[in-house]
Amino acid sequence: MPPLWQSISRHIVAPSQLNASQLFSLLTPAGRSLHLRRHAASVILARVQLIAALFAVLVPLCSIVDLLVFPSELAWQLVILRIASALLFVALAWPRELSAAHPYRQALLHLLGLLMIPPLFHLFAADALLGAGTTQAQRLVAQLYTYLPTIVLGGLAIFPLTALETLGLALPVIVTGLLGATSGQTLSLEQHGGTLWFMSMMLGVAVFSGMSQCHYMATLVLKAMHDPLTGAFTRQSGEEALNLLFRLNAMADKPLTLAFFDLDHFKSINDTWGHEAGDRCLQTLADRIRQGLRRSDLLVRWGGEEFIALLPDTPSDNVEILLRRLRASGLGTRPDGTALTASVGIAASSEDGITAWEQLVQRADQRMYAAKALGRDGVVTPAGDYHSLTPEP
Repeated sequence: MPPLWQSISRHIVAPSQLNASQLFSLLTPAGRSLHLRRHAASVILARVQLIAALFAVLVPLCSIVDLLVFPSELAWQLVILRIASALLFVALAWPRELSAAHPYRQALLHLLGLLMIPPLFHLFAADALLGAGTTQAQRLVAQLYTYLPTIVLGGLAIFPLTALETLGLALPVIVTGLLGATSGQTLSLEQHGGTLWFMSMMLGVAVFSGMSQCHYMATLVLKAMHDPLTGAFTRQSGEEALNLLFRLNAMADKPLTLAFFDLDHFKSINDTWGHEAGDRCLQTLADRIRQGLRRSDLLVRWGGEEFIALLPDTPSDNVEILLRRLRASGLGTRPDGTALTASVGIAASSEDGITAWEQLVQRADQRMYAAKALGRDGVVTPAGDYHSLTPEP
């Protein structure tokens, strides 16, 4: 990375290095992981609800200004618009859970709704306000209304959005704002140039701020989600993924298969060669399992020497492909040069009696212990069959 980008990354964007793939992810949401999208969705929705709740209270209160400044007929028109806006804010602030299937789409739609209320308020009030400039106070308040769309663009800066998302959300706000600003007039650079320039400045700030928040959030989420030793997902993030994948696969009527790995005789490695040697064995095991997984699969460090591989949209019979890969490559070697081995239990969401992800883990765990009882270095399938994982000569 050029020194300029390193300096921007270190001192401005976030306290972490920025590589080419991360830079692309700040420009467009394509390629974001399922976990990151869901976390971003929860942040966006929470901020939308907070801001909507505040405006649901503040917008009606500002009716006092309209009643004091404008003639009675115009003032009550504005009051009605304020009440309607407040009701929309209340609807956005109403507590709701994230959608299991499309959380990010839900969050962006709520954000777009929040952004469009002030510009639409100004658009519907523009014609009435056009002739309300008989006093200095009326001209001042009417002019302040014209800044509502620009203020909204500045408000985009508090949301973790990519550059493309910010521009896409800003476009309807800008169009609506210009329609209100040019009510009864022709758009001209001389008369509306200042408004356009101010909007452009606010949009630029929002784009840069949103990208910075995206990168910082991604850095924190990835660090929190992944085990620093093996790079696998932590148990907490793994449970969240299991819960989500179980529900998604159930709604789509697709199978979710789970493979529970436990490194054999791990305690003897720590006792004989020390914890550093044990850590290297865990890293090797995680790397070998990961090499056999698809991009859509997830590896979770469940605890100690236990790992879980989550295989969405995979029938349990197809796990043999993963097992053949592991059988061919092996799981690495112990400090004394002998082969690392693991006991594996397989469970599938399509089995009778499995209605929750906890039951899926419990069955895979039970079969893993059955594999240990049958001699270790092998796997027990949902059918109860035992297969050895020893590499063929």
